[in-house]
Amino acid sequence: MPHYIVRGQVPPKRHTQFRRPDGELYGEELIGAEGFSGDSSLCYHTNPPTEVVRIGAAERYAVEYATDAAARHRLVNGAKLAPGGDWLSGRKILLGNSDLRIALCRPTEPMPWFYRNAEADELVFVHDGSGVLESPFGHLAVQSGDYVMVPRTIPHRWVFAEADEPPRLLVVESLSSVKFPKRYLSATGQLLETSPFCERDLRLPEFQEPFAERGEHEVRIRKDGWVHPYVFRNHPCDLVGWDGCLYPYAFSIHEFEPITGRVHQPPPVHQTFEAHNFVVCSFVPRKFDYHPLSIPAPYHHSNIDSDEVLYYAEGNFMSRKGVGPGDFSLHPAGLPHGPHPGTIEASIGKEGTEEIAVMIDTFRPLRLTQAALDLENPGYADTWLLEG
Repeated sequence: MPHYIVRGQVPPKRHTQFRRPDGELYGEELIGAEGFSGDSSLCYHTNPPTEVVRIGAAERYAVEYATDAAARHRLVNGAKLAPGGDWLSGRKILLGNSDLRIALCRPTEPMPWFYRNAEADELVFVHDGSGVLESPFGHLAVQSGDYVMVPRTIPHRWVFAEADEPPRLLVVESLSSVKFPKRYLSATGQLLETSPFCERDLRLPEFQEPFAERGEHEVRIRKDGWVHPYVFRNHPCDLVGWDGCLYPYAFSIHEFEPITGRVHQPPPVHQTFEAHNFVVCSFVPRKFDYHPLSIPAPYHHSNIDSDEVLYYAEGNFMSRKGVGPGDFSLHPAGLPHGPHPGTIEASIGKEGTEEIAVMIDTFRPLRLTQAALDLENPGYADTWLLEG
């Protein structure tokens, strides 16, 4: 997020004296990426952010992948994942590699503590549900269809609205910074006219009055496969102001403006985010191609360099059979894939689609966890077979 924002009270010049009404200094904290060479924000706490009351026993939170490494097309019925747990314990990692982890979460328990992922940015797609993301930067209202970007090491808490069903969340944990594609940006970081979205589509946290009461406030810090429960004397949201270019934000998939053409457009036109060795794309309702001989269904293709994950959210997925909202498909590099038999011919003459899906293409092989294998549809790889 290369866009400068200022909220609340900040001094005229950074790293200079900025005092509370009682004469004591506010606690200045830099939250920054890439050491001191990347995007950052300066936060001004009512009290020092470093006062630790106690540290609890660390709990292991490592990712273990299954030994089944067969390269084949797979379908994971994520819709069948049982709800349970809180924002962290209810998270079920299904796929991953050394660059990212892909998980589903359907939390049913509240989150009285704050969470700080100190090893990964978290890009959350809110498939179903609504609520508020609380952080020192303010309150960010979220709803179904939102991408919510939480940079690493920012303490935050999800508060979901009461509903008949628990929220359904797709979580991408990125071991590198998640950014907008470079080709959408000017040299100074503005989203270009050719980008399928712009700054007006982004929603930022609403700054809140500081929570200045001292007491005991738990923050669970995840680092290197462990969760460390820290109890601080001061609330994480005791800021009187902040400024900078690093902060949580939301962007609705419904605000993504699809790029169409006379013939079928390749998947990069759907790209929304990028990170080291993977990209995230958004498939949204759109008009199909308008060449008189166009074939709306995608052409068969071989992923030479990437594994492809498609998470189905809503609508009729015209090139796939037997998939529904909440399901994943995995098409690994080295194997050609494309529309199921009959769907190419059936697509001809169709004017548009109402599908909504999130695609994640990785440039290193993905591995599955046992949780994914437990939800796998074992017959999916046979669905390309022609009858007779």
